[in-house]
Amino acid sequence: MKRKTKIWLIAGAAVVAVAVTGAFAFSDSYLGNNIDIEEVLPAAAATATSSAAPGGSPSASPEAAGESVAGEQLNGSWSIADSSKVYFSVTTSRETVNFVDEAVSGSWTVDVDDPSKMQAEGRIEMASVDSGNGQRDGHVKGEEFFNVAEFPQATFKASSIEGLPQEWTEGQTYDFKIAGTLTVRGIEKEVEFASRSAYRDGQLLLSGTTTVTFADFGMKNPHNVVLDTENDIGVRLELVLTK
Repeated sequence: MKRKTKIWLIAGAAVVAVAVTGAFAFSDSYLGNNIDIEEVLPAAAATATSSAAPGGSPSASPEAAGESVAGEQLNGSWSIADSSKVYFSVTTSRETVNFVDEAVSGSWTVDVDDPSKMQAEGRIEMASVDSGNGQRDGHVKGEEFFNVAEFPQATFKASSIEGLPQEWTEGQTYDFKIAGTLTVRGIEKEVEFASRSAYRDGQLLLSGTTTVTFADFGMKNPHNVVLDTENDIGVRLELVLTK
């Protein structure tokens, strides 16, 4: 092989290597996770369940501390505060990528004495969905995915709230379930949020998770030459409610 030909081959290989490296660097920037999930409930908070104690009282761990919370403090209408957030998470062949939406509003009507009277509804402004990458967010908000121009809001309306006890302790975390209808892109889907809540400093703190799919709302999960994306979408509520 002539010397000039070898030089051109080496140069060509170097160009390809630089291009591949650049493509993966762009992939890290465009596809990588930039959002950390912030939980409203402290990770170390003691959790009680309503499965063991008689008379509707939850079984509390020995570490639980705090004063008893009366029904009059809990019952009534609560509004979702500005500090609340809703997260969407998708898992690629490389990592899980989180999106956050801080434009959250809604209400929760609490009646610990009669759970059948409990109501909850919420909405988020889809234009506020943020993954920390403007180019990716613009793509996600386009017609192929959330189609924000035509469907500016996603909503949830509860049909049942089950598992909350009648007696609460300040700072204690309680497990319960919220079932209802999630509407995205004008398409309704029945879902159930596995949830936790606590009363602390005059606020109700609520964390809930569920899983839906791209297909549930008429979307296809993204694929490209660099990586694949699973069909599942994790939805996480991190809400602060005030009277």
